[in-house]
Amino acid sequence: QVQLVESGGGLVQATGSLRLSCLASGTILSINTMGWYRQAPGKQREWVANINSGRITNYADSVKGRFTISRDNAKNTVYLQMNSLKPEDTAVYYCNAVVRSSTWHSPNTYWGQGTQVTVSS
Repeated sequence: QVQLVESGGGLVQATGSLRLSCLASGTILSINTMGWYRQAPGKQREWVANINSGRITNYADSVKGRFTISRDNAKNTVYLQMNSLKPEDTAVYYCNAVVRSSTWHSPNTYWGQGTQVTVSS
């Protein structure tokens, strides 16, 4: 089994910055894509960014140029540096990871429990 635990959320004023972390632990042979999603109150969960094992990154248009995703493979951790935050970035942020736990089974996708980010105006 694999667990993902996010940290780093909190309350910040508009134009401020936060850095989210997500640590994967458990039975891990390799981690393919790692990503971040968010869900604002009353809205569906939306994709924010992802990074593959080769460190190729992709971003939603709404965060491009403001957020940076990175990963530390040795620590099984993915980060989301969020700069120039806006009130509309307020949401619960979830990380996910596509993890292979054995050579005999296909990779599975796991989710963290989420961390709250609140941006005040």
